[in-house]
Amino acid sequence: MIFENFTEPLSIRWTQTCIGGGKLYFENSKLRMAFESALQGQYTDTQIDDYGHLARSDFPWRPPLRMEVIARSSLPAATLSNKYEGEGTLRGTAGFGFWNYPFSVKGDILMLPEAIWFFYASPPSNMALVPGIPGWGWKAQVVHTMNLRSLVATVPLATTIALGHLTGKTRTAARWMQRVSGAYEAILPVDMNEWHTYTLEWLRGEAHFWIDDALVLRSSHSPTRPLGFVAWLDNQFAIATPRGVLRFGTVNSGPQWLELESVKIEPL
Repeated sequence: MIFENFTEPLSIRWTQTCIGGGKLYFENSKLRMAFESALQGQYTDTQIDDYGHLARSDFPWRPPLRMEVIARSSLPAATLSNKYEGEGTLRGTAGFGFWNYPFSVKGDILMLPEAIWFFYASPPSNMALVPGIPGWGWKAQVVHTMNLRSLVATVPLATTIALGHLTGKTRTAARWMQRVSGAYEAILPVDMNEWHTYTLEWLRGEAHFWIDDALVLRSSHSPTRPLGFVAWLDNQFAIATPRGVLRFGTVNSGPQWLELESVKIEPL
């Protein structure tokens, strides 16, 4: 079990990352991850994590457990009504929860993404993993690619993407894309820039997400391999659509931050 209420100095359990002008500092007994600006074409990131230089097999968390994070951001999340306001909304990606850091090859082979977390992405991100849900926004999200069901679905996904290019119809490819990604998602019905208590129960075979004691997502499956905790703010975007578009990049941003009051993780 851990309980971190971010008194100075920051506990040695956390690996601190600040890239491209990102900063970590304390503000009124809260941990603030911030940057004054970010430029397109230059990666900017500020984060804490507890997997540091560990091999993926040694990541510290696995089900069943319960996570509770009290957090807010400096700017509201992009929504259907404000997505074109630019600097009036949070830009890039942000969030907190558990993942397998799939871009690392320390100690094992390159892995496909596994995550169970509260995740934010702003336009132009368009990670269209679940039909009917925007590929951006403030979400509860499960991604579970490391399973046989996902592996079997890769060929049908490739086939339906190719057919979509010919016909212009992507509904079938979207369903196969959800199966490959193992994704469950829900847009969160709260203001990201106000204080809320975010709770996650990661169980064997399912997951439950709450905000302020209100259930917002129940997933019928969840990752099974060890994951690490991360909380971050950066200026990235990612596009992955049933039309076969796959693209990554960075965006411009003005001043913004993500603030944590506390993090509690306990086994169930």
